[in-house]
Amino acid sequence: MSRNVSIKYALDWTTIALYVILIVIGWLNIYGASYNFDQSTIFDFDQRAGKQFIWILTAFGLGGMLLLIDAKMYSIFAYFIYAATILLLIATIFLAPDIKGSRSWLVFGPISFQPAEIAKMATALALAKYMSSYNYKLKHWKDLIPPGLLIFIPFALIVLQQETGSALVFIAFLFMLYREGMKGIVLVLVSFAIVLFIVIIRFSIVPLGDNQGTLGMVIAMSLILLIQFFYAFIYMRDHKEALILLGGIAFIALISYILNSWYIINYNYVGIGTAIASSFYWFIIELIKRFKRYWFIIFLSIGSVIFSFSADYLFQKVLEPHQQVRIKVVLNMEDARLGAGYNVNQSKIAIGSGGFWGKGYLNGTQTKLKYVPEQDTDFIFCTVGEEHGFVGSTAVLLLYWFLLMRLLRIAERQRESFNRIYAYCVSSIIFFHLMINVGMVLGIMPVIGIPLPFFSYGGSSLWGFTILLFILLRLDASRLEHAW
Repeated sequence: MSRNVSIKYALDWTTIALYVILIVIGWLNIYGASYNFDQSTIFDFDQRAGKQFIWILTAFGLGGMLLLIDAKMYSIFAYFIYAATILLLIATIFLAPDIKGSRSWLVFGPISFQPAEIAKMATALALAKYMSSYNYKLKHWKDLIPPGLLIFIPFALIVLQQETGSALVFIAFLFMLYREGMKGIVLVLVSFAIVLFIVIIRFSIVPLGDNQGTLGMVIAMSLILLIQFFYAFIYMRDHKEALILLGGIAFIALISYILNSWYIINYNYVGIGTAIASSFYWFIIELIKRFKRYWFIIFLSIGSVIFSFSADYLFQKVLEPHQQVRIKVVLNMEDARLGAGYNVNQSKIAIGSGGFWGKGYLNGTQTKLKYVPEQDTDFIFCTVGEEHGFVGSTAVLLLYWFLLMRLLRIAERQRESFNRIYAYCVSSIIFFHLMINVGMVLGIMPVIGIPLPFFSYGGSSLWGFTILLFILLRLDASRLEHAW
């Protein structure tokens, strides 16, 4: 028979404790980042630390209200919440003022709110609702279409708001989809597309000679041919066919090199032609053997060639100029220490100057002299590095690691698929934010302007993550409230 358990005992207090600790440490570091000698107290409400304190109190109240709602309501109203959020995102495109080139903030008097932060929660609920429906299994490619659309719609609307950084967070849902049965090849394809994009952009500026193509395209085509070879040789175990392909590639390379002595050869066209010819070769093998397993490598190769052609266009036309420069800085294509790379350069100086133990709380020179822009929002982690050093930075990362491990444990112990799927959405989003934010502060990720969860200054961010987490805590508590 069922037994009723008070929500007070059903809540995961370990997760709540980690949440509070991260918020408090973040608040103290916001004070350290925005501190000036005229500021007498951390509760000065004209300063950011004082304002953040108010946001923290409202976040606690919001979290408490979310815990009072019946857990079944989140499932019942999941689609309604998602639809309302989509309408809000559409309205934001037309109603939001232009702030630093972005139309993503709705302004209500002294309060600014970013609907994109709520869209993560709404999408997570909608995905959990759909994927937990009766008889749904993520087994075939067509099964990815409905959840893909649920993810793509808010992603596209946020891109239209010129808020690409927040839109990229929706990539995090791929981790949840993989856990729920999506084939690992999808992650491989996404990773390969990213590699091709980086190679094309990074080495497109390296010419092979006058009218002889660029190193970027040649490397990209070589990668496509290597994947074809390893797919046939290792996965399909067609050693003979794979070696014939390798021999053909070597022959074409040799002939091109010899002909280049008499004529100017454009190696871009040679690489593209070889990739297409090899795809036709696998098409012939498919017709002869009728394996129906070479279609994958054929479509992958043709798609990769098309993507390689369009990569430069996407980079030049889709991304904003400042976003292009940020990517170039990360790829060492531009130094720009006084331009787009200034933030990252100053951030690395601040973190490096902290050494092992740090300079001490409120003693950071880079932060006090305001050398690092956005040092209490997107670049808050550099304040930790400067004032608390390697030890403090490691401690903060360990807190996040404990939180993520706890969220994964919560996900795995759920009895209902709705709760489990939502839990993996939450952990994926927090992990993605952590990885990108710390990576861009360290200069190993492009600066895309996303906050550090529970740490960065801002009410929209804090509310967004609080809503994400406390809905999960309420769903988790429901498994014990009426346990059998």
